[in-house]
Amino acid sequence: MHYCEFARSLPVGNHHRTYHDTRYGFPLDDDRDLFGRLILEINQAGLSWDTILKKEANFQKAFNHYDPETIAEYTENDIQRLLLDPGIIRNRKKIEAVIRNAGKVLELQKSHGSFRQWLQAMHPLSREEWTNLFRKTFFFTGGEIVNEFLMSTGLLPGAHLPDCPVHAASRVAGALHFSASGSNGLTHLMQVPEVRKQGLTEA
Repeated sequence: MHYCEFARSLPVGNHHRTYHDTRYGFPLDDDRDLFGRLILEINQAGLSWDTILKKEANFQKAFNHYDPETIAEYTENDIQRLLLDPGIIRNRKKIEAVIRNAGKVLELQKSHGSFRQWLQAMHPLSREEWTNLFRKTFFFTGGEIVNEFLMSTGLLPGAHLPDCPVHAASRVAGALHFSASGSNGLTHLMQVPEVRKQGLTEA
């Protein structure tokens, strides 16, 4: 089942319905929001998206509102604090990846002005090219993690089915966003969706 079909079958106000209707596939401008989305996608690995959405507010609080400068300075004491926090995913490898990736975001901000501008400078790339680039740049970013991060932020097509009521709104938002940066947003966003959101709910 495509994520659109799953989310639209749920009542208004459900966390999946809200995420699908207002956030999934829409571009993000703020570096903290972008880094936060990457953090969530990394932590979903091996788990359901339902679990991550329910813990999203806890993640934001535990990781200093996704401020890369603060997170990059985390020490072993912070790692231990996070490992004891039941509100997030207590996986040391994922936590360490988030800390190391915060440092990478800071490097991109220095070289390109922002994480967002780096993404726009690279756009558009194929799914394989994006995956290779992320693997060279970040930690704990396998193909599925990269794919979901890029689809959820409008950098790859596939977030919404063509007949989904949200599809047009997300496409227009993405086209405006990327055309403003000089990227070929319209061509990119009019491609046919190919990938389904994985791990919607717990088995």
